[in-house]
Amino acid sequence: MSRARLVRANNPSPMTLEGTNTWVLREDDDARAIVVDPGPRDSRHFQAIMDAAGGVGLILLTHGHPDHAEGANEFARVADAPIRAVAEQLCHKADPLCDREDIEIDGLNVSVVGTPGHSADSACFLLPAEGALLTGDTILGRGSTVVAHPDGKLADYLETLGKLRTLVSAHGVRVVLPGHGPTRDDPASLVERYAKHREERLAEVRAALANGARTADEVVDIVYKDVDNTVKFAARWSVLAQLEYLGVTSPDE
Repeated sequence: MSRARLVRANNPSPMTLEGTNTWVLREDDDARAIVVDPGPRDSRHFQAIMDAAGGVGLILLTHGHPDHAEGANEFARVADAPIRAVAEQLCHKADPLCDREDIEIDGLNVSVVGTPGHSADSACFLLPAEGALLTGDTILGRGSTVVAHPDGKLADYLETLGKLRTLVSAHGVRVVLPGHGPTRDDPASLVERYAKHREERLAEVRAALANGARTADEVVDIVYKDVDNTVKFAARWSVLAQLEYLGVTSPDE
């Protein structure tokens, strides 16, 4: 893909998979690039980004979680570039992003797609010239994402998946460039799989409640019994988001 280059941060974990995917977007022979999600504070990673980017005209954040945005301000100083994000407090020398906004840097066009759910400030970026959608943590290259309660809302996430279903069809999206994991060339089926997964999890939560589970922890033990203990905290976030969606208050929240 000529306009999008992956520079992966050295922060692998059960939550970040192989590490955070920083995307460098640049038209051939143009002076400046757009850098999406500089990732954690890591001077070696910053240098790798600069080597791939050359000049940087703009830094974009898919959302404010530390594995994507912790190093953004430091990288902005290195790159001498502004930062734009949905959340105003994450911005630097620039305005917050707006849904459906078109951004142009040295001939490169990117469209903003507001996609709350994983977090309230989540956004995706459409790169029309490549038929590519940069999805941050809204859709991953492998596995499923977390609805990060209390900031993330399941109702928002389900609406976002419907929005992405329409966008993929309307704009001929051919490839997903995620915030973690491998690139995917099956965007339509990937969105459908994510929607089906959420429906299945909700059914499992409803069944757990019907069978006597009262607390979020009890639901986690039933619905996410096969999840590694190192990421049970994230499963609990998703369960709390699902209980909120169902109008159920957990005594252990």
